Amino acid sequence: MASSLPAPALSRLLGPWKRGTGPGYRELAEVVRLLILDGRLPLETALPSERALSEELGVSRTTVTAAYAILREQGFLSSGQGSRGRTRIPDLNGFGPSLSGLAGFATGFSGARSSGTGPASGPATMTAPGLAAPEGLIDLAYSALPASGEMVHRAFAAALTELPALLPGFGYDAIGLLPLRQAIADRYTAAGVPTRAAHIMVTSGAQHALTIILRTLVERHDRVLVEHPSYPNALDAIRAARCRALPVAFTAEGWDLPALEAVIAEQRPRIAYLVPDFHNPTGMIMPDHQRRRLVRAADAAGTVLVADETLRELNLDGVPTAPLAAFSSAVVTIGSLSKSHWAGLRTGWIRAAEPMIQRFTAARSVLDLGGPVMDQLAAAHLVRALDEPLPARLEDLRSNRAALLELLRQHLPEWEPTYPVGGLSVWCRLPAPSSTALTVLAPEFGIRLAAGPRFGIGGAFERNLRVPFTLPPEKLKLAVLALRAAQERLNAAPQLRRTLRDPPATAIA
Repeated sequence: MASSLPAPALSRLLGPWKRGTGPGYRELAEVVRLLILDGRLPLETALPSERALSEELGVSRTTVTAAYAILREQGFLSSGQGSRGRTRIPDLNGFGPSLSGLAGFATGFSGARSSGTGPASGPATMTAPGLAAPEGLIDLAYSALPASGEMVHRAFAAALTELPALLPGFGYDAIGLLPLRQAIADRYTAAGVPTRAAHIMVTSGAQHALTIILRTLVERHDRVLVEHPSYPNALDAIRAARCRALPVAFTAEGWDLPALEAVIAEQRPRIAYLVPDFHNPTGMIMPDHQRRRLVRAADAAGTVLVADETLRELNLDGVPTAPLAAFSSAVVTIGSLSKSHWAGLRTGWIRAAEPMIQRFTAARSVLDLGGPVMDQLAAAHLVRALDEPLPARLEDLRSNRAALLELLRQHLPEWEPTYPVGGLSVWCRLPAPSSTALTVLAPEFGIRLAAGPRFGIGGAFERNLRVPFTLPPEKLKLAVLALRAAQERLNAAPQLRRTLRDPPATAIA
């Protein structure tokens, strides 16, 4: 069953859509089309009836009828019963060059490029998922930090001295070592969420945690609510579980609580996966009053809220919020050391009520029999001393963020970056739907990108690009200059400025 959008909700998304630059029906169709391309109007959403929308907007029904007709002709609205078509993205046939052709163009213009527009010429290099960028490329596909060196080294040195005491055991522990679970529980308790070790399961990273949750709580074709945009690897996990994602679009201010509440009440998704703390990719944070409303809506519908707090420690502007679990014991929380310390640790966890943890433990046995003991011993030291490396890392990130925003302002003034109050990246709105084209061209200029559509469903976010600020300012300058060169090349090639559906395969974090 498709989601449906009430007329007042669509009116709120449209905003002041009348510009007086042409017939009203064309202006209305253009704004709806842009909402679909930007991901603010989710795909497979039934639009309001012609009569309901005309009454809400104060225009004639003929205006709405003609606007819907244009959207159908362009492929942005399906033919439905009556006037309630569903939003969609057009097929590529006749809508733009294929991705393979675009990649061929990118590979072929080395040598045709004029001097001074980018790095030394050479073939464009596409990278398979899970592999690091080739040597010499600045990697902007990953949003992750290098290790907090001295801290990680000390933690493993201490773990090595503790390992002999555990060697007489079997080494299998599906729920995780008690010292690490207790250290994690103590962090939650200190944050105002009373937690015992029995409420914690240790996992091999946040992605592993989400996989266990999905395996336990959903079945094939179940509905899973997601933010739109959202973390690409989470969307991949939901697809792999054969679930149906229900995307709820962001507004310019962040989470659209009326839309979230409406989808939860109407669709009753089995779970809702959210990143309320420094959302990936936008860097926004959900205020406490919205968290309370969200919890109430989920409780009423029987929806399990899954809060990914992997980025919660990266609070660059010191915005005070309570963990989502502080508002309901039914919330399931995902955490990780990947963003605060190092992705190479592969240590994450799930916090939930004890009966739920027991269900997760039982479901995990078909995936693995537990995590590496040595890594968990080291992780326990890192969690207990989590506050030690954070001040310096946060200060570096603030400097990097300021440098990136200034570089974008200077060199790509037509881009519109969203200011992130935390996290590791800036979500940029591009002047045209060209994110995939930029991603394909980027290796030719010495950088690797993650195309905007990787963060959405059905080809949305061609007008967006995530740019991490995890690199030092001098490398960020090189990266932005390369982005500008790629943008200039794209501007000079009109045949590339088309909306494409399928981004190249790249690893993303």
